[in-house]
Amino acid sequence: MLKEPIAVLGGGAWGTALAIQLARSGRAVRLWARDPAHVAEMISDRENRRRLPGAAFPDSLQPEAELTAALADSRDVLIAVPSHAFRETLEALRANRPEGLRLAWATKGFEPGTGRLAEAVVAEVLGEGLPMAVLTGPTFAAEVGRGLPTAMTVASTDATFAADLADTLHGDHFRAYTSPDLIGAEVGGAVKNVIAIGAGVSDGLGFGANARVALITRGLAEMIRLGEALGGQRDTLTGLAGMGDLVLTCTDDQSRNRRFGLALASGKSVDEARAEIGLVEGAMAAAEVCRIGAGLGIEVPIAEQVHAMVDQGVPPLEAAEQLLRRERKPE
Repeated sequence: MLKEPIAVLGGGAWGTALAIQLARSGRAVRLWARDPAHVAEMISDRENRRRLPGAAFPDSLQPEAELTAALADSRDVLIAVPSHAFRETLEALRANRPEGLRLAWATKGFEPGTGRLAEAVVAEVLGEGLPMAVLTGPTFAAEVGRGLPTAMTVASTDATFAADLADTLHGDHFRAYTSPDLIGAEVGGAVKNVIAIGAGVSDGLGFGANARVALITRGLAEMIRLGEALGGQRDTLTGLAGMGDLVLTCTDDQSRNRRFGLALASGKSVDEARAEIGLVEGAMAAAEVCRIGAGLGIEVPIAEQVHAMVDQGVPPLEAAEQLLRRERKPE
């Protein structure tokens, strides 16, 4: 087990849960959040009551309000912020870059406006040749924080970095699997959020279990087509990072994306649903998935209808009927 500290950038629920899991191994973890008042609360409470209440901090986890303090003596950095804040966080890291930096992220989604995967944004901001990894898979922050049984994927083209992260994460109730397929893992984590909105709409409209499973299965087909075209591997997309995360996000109401779909199906507007639920990664990613699919000549009909609901004001029932009226074809 590595003794050097690891910095986790992002004081939301997911960053906090991962910081807790990393610290359970005894490795020193520094959890950085932007708001000094929030950090002061975490130091006092020894938990993140704002974002992940009830999950106590291990002794080796130290919240930090100053980025330089969080990064001190840490060559390993894990970013856990929403996709729209990823580039900004990288730029802050660039200004305080540790020597020998190895960078991981748990951010899911294509960059809004550009459609770039996170690894492409990292290369643009921090340069080529950096050891990189993505942490992804079927995980809800609250369950990780409580220490419930969980499995996830650590994907990296740097086998040593992947093994180091997996060793730190792995524990009695947490299984960390490694993969060399960075792109496939990223695509799975981005596309599943879009499909989960569709699953929420389907259930909210009362279409039943048959429809839900059909949507998940055909959503997986969209994920695989897109992922393979971008350079990902089918095995990754049918594993924890793809199918596993897709099933979790489509079937449990801990998922904001699923709840967003349920809200739309109940008659709430996009703005009302966002105000109720907060950040919904799939709502931002839908347009990017469609744009990438069009550029590659790949059909993504579920993503197209989610995009139509979220960005074009198409009613949920009309979007569902568009899918049901599609031309019959071989599976």
